[in-house]
Amino acid sequence: MGMAAPTYFTAEMVRALPDDGQRYEVVHGELLVTPAPRLWHQEIVGRLLVALSEYLAREPVGHVVASPADISWAPETLVQPDVFVVPLDQARTLQWSKIRTLLLVAEVLSPSSARADRFTKRRWYQEARVPVYWLVDADAHTVEAWTPDARFPTIERERLVWEPEGAAQPCVLELAELFKPI
Repeated sequence: MGMAAPTYFTAEMVRALPDDGQRYEVVHGELLVTPAPRLWHQEIVGRLLVALSEYLAREPVGHVVASPADISWAPETLVQPDVFVVPLDQARTLQWSKIRTLLLVAEVLSPSSARADRFTKRRWYQEARVPVYWLVDADAHTVEAWTPDARFPTIERERLVWEPEGAAQPCVLELAELFKPI
């Protein structure tokens, strides 16, 4: 008789899972498993990473990172945001355990991750008081912009504007450019 899978996972349990090409995350004990993303997903992640890197080179208020990652602020939570910005002092430690603040999170929706990104992880980011959470729908060419207290997102169809604390100028991303064909 086989063992039943745990119904409540911890970050340590997730870290012990095999490196089998799946992305494993846990939020409030719920295991989230997604396969490798589609090429279009990765293209959008790359474009966000480059655009945010260029912006942060001009406005050094944080450092942009792309997954895989190990963001874990509680024993029952470990997330791997697609693209995220952290404060410079925390990034300079070069240790996941020292990342305690996310200034911006962007998740690019995939068919396999949409429910977790839109509900489970979104609620966790709001609870964690992440100032801005972008849910990027690359197929629909829209972005849902969430803030910690929002009951509903702002739907962006033309541009994203991020105004991080301490920056002299906002970051403006034109969605036509973000979603242009390869």
